[in-house]
Amino acid sequence: MQSAPQSTQYMAFLDGKRIAQGTDAQLAAFIAAQPQEQLSPLVFDAITGEQIDLSDPSAFSGANSATNVNAPSAARPGRPKLGVVAREVTLLPQHWDWLAQQPGGASVTLRKLVHNARRFSEGADRVRHAQVACYRFINAIAGNERGFEEATRALFAADRERFAEYTETWPADIRTEALRLAQDAFSSDPTAAVSPANGVPDTAS
Repeated sequence: MQSAPQSTQYMAFLDGKRIAQGTDAQLAAFIAAQPQEQLSPLVFDAITGEQIDLSDPSAFSGANSATNVNAPSAARPGRPKLGVVAREVTLLPQHWDWLAQQPGGASVTLRKLVHNARRFSEGADRVRHAQVACYRFINAIAGNERGFEEATRALFAADRERFAEYTETWPADIRTEALRLAQDAFSSDPTAAVSPANGVPDTAS
């Protein structure tokens, strides 16, 4: 029996201080209880670092909890116990010919290839996700802090000491969350580091 997926956690900041953290429903209730003219927090996904647009009426509607994400899909033919999903794959004829000659056929071979690729890139993926999550967060909330550009370079260079040094003067709560989000970014393998040029803007430009 599978356990129910955990609710996404969010965190709210005001004037550099973390004022709340919890699920979308908890954050929505907290924000709704505050005088609107006195509260204009920045809210972030605690895992991805993405900022939540509070002007969007559906930002904390709960639509991603019980009604959509966790709702079972309609029954379809196949192997539901394995969670197999049928989607279109476009390959060249020679690729299909090669797959057809493999034990188990195209579907089994493709699943094995994906599984092996995921295992091979797991470390680099973890580093990249941490870098991007941390960058999203600090770019939105600490872009005007002293040492921001240097901290960003240290983040993408996987240099923990320099990142800690350049964030030393930041508000304590912002620095704490930045270090938490960046934890997996500081890999001992320098080849796992991701350059800002690979999808994240270079703040030096």
